[in-house]
Amino acid sequence: MNFPTDYDSILKRIQEIEPVAYCKSRNFLDGKVTYLSPYISRGVISTKQVFDHVMTLGYKPYQIEKMLQELAWRDYWQQIWINKGIEIDQDLRSEQKGAIHQSISISLLHRRTGVTAIDEGIETLYDTGYMHNHLRMYTAAITCNIGKNHWRYPAQWMYYHLLDGDWASNALSWQWVAGTNSNKQYIANQENINKYCKTDDKDTFLDIGYDELANIAVPKELEEITDVELKTNLPKTSKIVLNEEIPTAIYTYYNLDPNWRKEQEMNRILLLEPSFFKKYPVGDKCIQFVTDLIENIENCQVFIGEFFDFESKFKPIQAYFKEHPTNNHFKGIEDSRDWISPDVQGDFKSFFGYWKKVKKQLQL
Repeated sequence: MNFPTDYDSILKRIQEIEPVAYCKSRNFLDGKVTYLSPYISRGVISTKQVFDHVMTLGYKPYQIEKMLQELAWRDYWQQIWINKGIEIDQDLRSEQKGAIHQSISISLLHRRTGVTAIDEGIETLYDTGYMHNHLRMYTAAITCNIGKNHWRYPAQWMYYHLLDGDWASNALSWQWVAGTNSNKQYIANQENINKYCKTDDKDTFLDIGYDELANIAVPKELEEITDVELKTNLPKTSKIVLNEEIPTAIYTYYNLDPNWRKEQEMNRILLLEPSFFKKYPVGDKCIQFVTDLIENIENCQVFIGEFFDFESKFKPIQAYFKEHPTNNHFKGIEDSRDWISPDVQGDFKSFFGYWKKVKKQLQL
């Protein structure tokens, strides 16, 4: 699989969506998924943009509801991040049951669990920056609920490698699996993995019934644990030249929308803050992906430093930025992000409570 970075190819990928096939097959490794998540996470396109396109294809909402929900999940996770802030970095509702380590199993890092789909999925993650959503759940379940590792560290490890790394979606999904943001922990046995990954593994530590799996001791394959250094290698600041008579648009790791205020004459700056990447580090492939994506934004310059450093050094007459939980310290004019349903805001206890209001608002 590959992720082209030119905008025309990204738009073509939207046009190729097959929503009915997606709904029927999305849980299978070879299912008809869209491969749009990296572009949504980086803010190149929005959930609303994809949602609106799918709604023009002539299907009744009930025929494609699973796809519409998957797009809405991303907005829902963002709503939690906005309302909970740094609370999502820790166990949100309850402590993780059974966690005994703040590390990760070496066999996961080195693709030696003996579960073919997991080992190959991690290899693909390292090679391409992508992992199928169902495989992410399986990986988290093995790490947290079988290997007894607290979710936070392995969640950061996965985020580090994902081109579509979105801390809200990633952290809160790991918490859902670990039972700290849900009613119970998620587990899957080998039969389930074989079904959706079309493998034929036998005699792995997961090749047992669910009653036994729920009470299993940490298997020998997962016993050895380690830490790994997660460090972001940021590019160098380009030579910044600002027109002092026009405003400045501030792009970030989460907003690379080439159409944002496109018709307005502005300085355009990609701001990469070292403090942000120290807290939420990402790998070289992720930084290269961003560097390639900004080629879609004409005359965009790169500044490595904090927002206040940029403001102090260049004193822009007006700064514009897009709404995002990581931008709360920015000063200037904040543009709303492109929500599927902008009137549905707040701290929702469940996705389906949120989805119910979205459906009502959009008259689905």
